[in-house]
Amino acid sequence: MKSRLTKICWPILKFFETDKVAHNFKRSHRVALNVLGGLFILITFASAWAASTSDELAAFIPVVVFFCIGFVAIIVGTLGSNGAVCKIWGTKE
Repeated sequence: MKSRLTKICWPILKFFETDKVAHNFKRSHRVALNVLGGLFILITFASAWAASTSDELAAFIPVVVFFCIGFVAIIVGTLGSNGAVCKIWGTKE
C-alpha cells in the first residue's frame, strides 16, 4: 500500500527526495513534520469556516494555502525518505 501511495504522490515527493544519506535524521523530525501537517489541516478547517461566513471569494485563498502546506507536510512525513524529511527541515547532512 505504501509503495502504491508513493507512486501516486511522486510528483510532490520528487522535490524533496535526495540521494544523500541523512546523517542528522532523528525520528522526532518525522513526528514533528506530521504534527505540523495536522495543525495546518486544522487551520484549514478554521479558515474555511471563517471564509464561509464571508461573502468574499478571496477569503478562500488562506484555505487553499494552508491545505497545500499541510498536505505536503503529511505526504513527506509519512511517505518521504529520511533525506526528504531532513531537506524539508533544512538540516545539514
